[in-house]
Amino acid sequence: MVFCAGLAKGEGLRPGDRPYWVALNHVRGIGAARVRRLKESFATLHDAWHAPRHELLAAGLDERSTEALCEERQRLDPEALLAAIEARGIEVLTWEEGAYPRRLAELPVAPPVLYVRGALSTQDEWAIAIVGTRRPTAYGREAAAHFASALAGAGLTIVSGLARGIDAEAHRAALEAGGRSIAVMGCGVDTIYPPEHARLAQQMMESGALVSSAPGTPPDGANFPPRNRIIAGLSLATIVVEAGEESGALLTARYAADQGRDVFAVPGNVFSPTSRGTNRLIQDGAQPGIEPDDVLTALDLVRAAEHRQARMLLPDWPTEARRLEILGRGPMHVDAIRLRAQLPVEEVSSALAMMELKRRVRHVGGMQYVIRF
Repeated sequence: MVFCAGLAKGEGLRPGDRPYWVALNHVRGIGAARVRRLKESFATLHDAWHAPRHELLAAGLDERSTEALCEERQRLDPEALLAAIEARGIEVLTWEEGAYPRRLAELPVAPPVLYVRGALSTQDEWAIAIVGTRRPTAYGREAAAHFASALAGAGLTIVSGLARGIDAEAHRAALEAGGRSIAVMGCGVDTIYPPEHARLAQQMMESGALVSSAPGTPPDGANFPPRNRIIAGLSLATIVVEAGEESGALLTARYAADQGRDVFAVPGNVFSPTSRGTNRLIQDGAQPGIEPDDVLTALDLVRAAEHRQARMLLPDWPTEARRLEILGRGPMHVDAIRLRAQLPVEEVSSALAMMELKRRVRHVGGMQYVIRF
């Protein structure tokens, strides 16, 4: 499972609390920020769910959210709700579980609950998003397949939105290359949209996953911006292949840039409406995606398959999680790490060497290390 550097790192999910994460996720107006307030104010989300109105207001919920919660708890049975979801073969992941994707958990707006059909894997930590127009040209289809196939062959998971056009081309090419693919849905994972992608969705559940933060909902325009944010959040970088000036793919690219992730755009015909968005991205500073090797080199992923294999074959050292807590974006000398960890220098050095092989940390010279984000 993916190492979680999430929002409640080290605590783990409290026994019996999962139904209340799911129930709160069904309350309109209660998202990441308000779940944090509830967690800070109550011992468990079970307690928050049953709290009287005045305590919810004191915890920082506004009148509208408080009213929505009070109404929903008259209607919902959290344990029955969770049981019904799991009976449909849907896995529920919360912030507090190690299987919650690490890269997504780094974001302050990460959804408190994810719903998964299929299976997420440690391999998915090396993921690239490929997105674009629903009405691509032949050039766009070929470019999407070219990038997805090559990157999947290099050991990267391809993330997209299961939409018609570029999304579907990227998913198919990744699977045909023997790789993994993740579809982030703008509806519940038990609703395949568009319906003609049912077979593609089934193939992804066998070699990847369907993911959503919108429980049991039909496709709705309000769900797509959060869907695009998750696509970017799961990925090391986002590649845009053909996008008009108003394309939702540009929103995904904007989220990726806001999250500090790389953005690539495949250049297109300057006279084609479907290339205006991608060409504008390049003009605004996105990296041109000419060949898949451009992406691998820019992200230092030429040896991604080897790093992934190292994580699969080499066991985690007991001190690795502690090192990840100590290290940050700024370089830290091995002696400073040893002092903060209060461990022998030999044990710290061995753990850092193992973590560098797994691409969890980076040696920046002078016996100094930084965590890889």
